[in-house]
Amino acid sequence: MNDTWAPVPAGSGFGIANLPYGVFTPPGGAPRVGVRIGDHVLDLAAALGDDVFARPSLNPFMAQGRANWSQVRERIRELLIDESHRSAVEPALHPLNTVSLHLPFEVADYIDFYASEHHATNLGRMFRPDAAALLPNWKHLPVGYHGRAGTVVVSGTDIARPCGQRKTPADDTPTFGPSAKLDVEVEVGFVVGTPSPLGSRVATKDFAEHVFGVCLVNDWSARDIQAWEYVPLGPFLGKSFATSISPWIVPLDALDDARVPTPPQEPELMDYLHESEPWGLDLDLALALNGQEISRPPYARMYYSPAQMLAHTTVNGAALRTGDLYASGTVSGPEPGQRGSLIELTWNGTEPLTFADGSSRTFLADGDTVTITGTAPGPHGAQIGLGEVTGTIIAAQE
Repeated sequence: MNDTWAPVPAGSGFGIANLPYGVFTPPGGAPRVGVRIGDHVLDLAAALGDDVFARPSLNPFMAQGRANWSQVRERIRELLIDESHRSAVEPALHPLNTVSLHLPFEVADYIDFYASEHHATNLGRMFRPDAAALLPNWKHLPVGYHGRAGTVVVSGTDIARPCGQRKTPADDTPTFGPSAKLDVEVEVGFVVGTPSPLGSRVATKDFAEHVFGVCLVNDWSARDIQAWEYVPLGPFLGKSFATSISPWIVPLDALDDARVPTPPQEPELMDYLHESEPWGLDLDLALALNGQEISRPPYARMYYSPAQMLAHTTVNGAALRTGDLYASGTVSGPEPGQRGSLIELTWNGTEPLTFADGSSRTFLADGDTVTITGTAPGPHGAQIGLGEVTGTIIAAQE
């Protein structure tokens, strides 16, 4: 169903029900904010006459808050649905293949969670085979770590293989060099628009007042560097070298039909993590390596919702800032073909993946290209496209 006069190919996930935001540069122009409709980008500064969109970042618009986000979305829909606006608005449409896409917002802080029970269980069984797969705190709170905002990059950015210290159990002393266990993590990211004051808490019911939208995330991981460094304070250099995000931020308003309850949460969570309405999301994700699909992680199986992650982030009084990004952690399901990282898919390198061309992989090789895509159900059977996040591994800069 196509309710817009704008050209939208049949089966596109970028129809009038979606309208994701991004930052683009048109031919001969300067970076600015637009929304995607089909295979075009609508220049919002030109279409709406608002200078907040003539900026190289979504942050000034996101800071205006939910009431304005909803008002602007309705105005964009009106312009793209009502044929009487076509002659004025059509010149502000740019073919997607003629523009450059950029990091859509300035990242204030970056937090990564560990919210998939299946992912956490797999890693627990892998590294603690004689103990409980989940650590005692896991089912009481969303476990996370504070990442590095300055190395969040937009889809299409090459990823240099990181160097660092590594030590296997067989080594007497650590060695230094390029990571030999470079991995991917299929994740979903949530972008904060409305800040909160230091010393306050954001309740789960207020999630949609603060979070602007959703993107796809690949939190690249150097597993060998991570394994040596993480005790006792957790991930650091094995994670901080790069995190890739998709160029389109899908507004929460586009995901109403994707909302589902989280799986049963037992034992009962503390009051501040209770949800009065469900904020689980039924997102269909796919992971491809060098063009071959290797996994379809189901986001609907995530144990903790993004509203619970946000409530936990602020329960100690930590302030939110416009441009904060927090990610779900690796999305994995109960089946082998639903695992969202190579460390799970190859069981830490002991079960290599074989590809159609006869090659095999345990972890990433230089030249490999990783692509994560995603969709969500929309109204009246429409599909909401989350776009893609892609990156190609280049040799370490030694």
